[in-house]
Amino acid sequence: MILENFENLTMGQKQFFSEICNKLLASGFIARDKRDNKEAYYFILSFKNYFDEFFNVIDYEMVLDREQGAIHLFHREHKNLLHLKREETLVLLILRILYHQHLIATSINDNVVIKVDEIHEKYDALEIKKKINKTDLLASLRLFRKYNLLEPLGDITQAATRIVIYPTILQAINTHQINDIYELVGKISGHEGGQSDEETD
Repeated sequence: MILENFENLTMGQKQFFSEICNKLLASGFIARDKRDNKEAYYFILSFKNYFDEFFNVIDYEMVLDREQGAIHLFHREHKNLLHLKREETLVLLILRILYHQHLIATSINDNVVIKVDEIHEKYDALEIKKKINKTDLLASLRLFRKYNLLEPLGDITQAATRIVIYPTILQAINTHQINDIYELVGKISGHEGGQSDEETD
C-alpha cells in the first residue's frame, strides 16, 4: 500500500496533499497552465501513486493527460456529475467549438485564447434562436472558471476581453468528434428554458 508510506512525507507535503484532494473533489479538474493550478499539477505528478490509491478508496478515478497538461477526477458511478442549465450547456459547447477552431491556428506551446464577443458571434453563426443574455453568460463563465476550464484575462463584462480556454475542456466534454458537438448544440437549442439533460463530470 502506497499510503502506508504517507508518514514519510513532510508536514507541508501532507497538508498540500490534503488541499489538492479537496480542490480536485470540488472542481473535478486541474489545468497545468492555469496559474493557481500549476503547483498542484506538478505535485500530483510527483505523488501520483498516493493520489491514485487515496481516490480509489472512495471510488474515484483520476485521469492524467500529460500531453495536454490536464487532470480530471470523476466518480466511477458518476455521482459527481454537474447538472448544467440550458444556457450553461450551450456556452460550454460553444467554448468547446471555439477551442477546436482556435487550436488549429495555435502554436503547440500556447494556450487557446478567444474573446468574449466570439461567444456571441458563434451563437449567431449557429442560428440559436434564444440568445444568451449578459447576466447568464457572465454566470456561466464564472462557473467554468471555478472548474478550471478557462481563465478570463480581464473584465469579462467587456466584449474585447480575452479568455484562455484550457485543455481540461476536452475532458469535460468527452468526445473528440466535433460534429457530435454541433449536433448536440442543435438538439439543445431546440429546447426553450428549463434544465438541460446534459451533464459533465
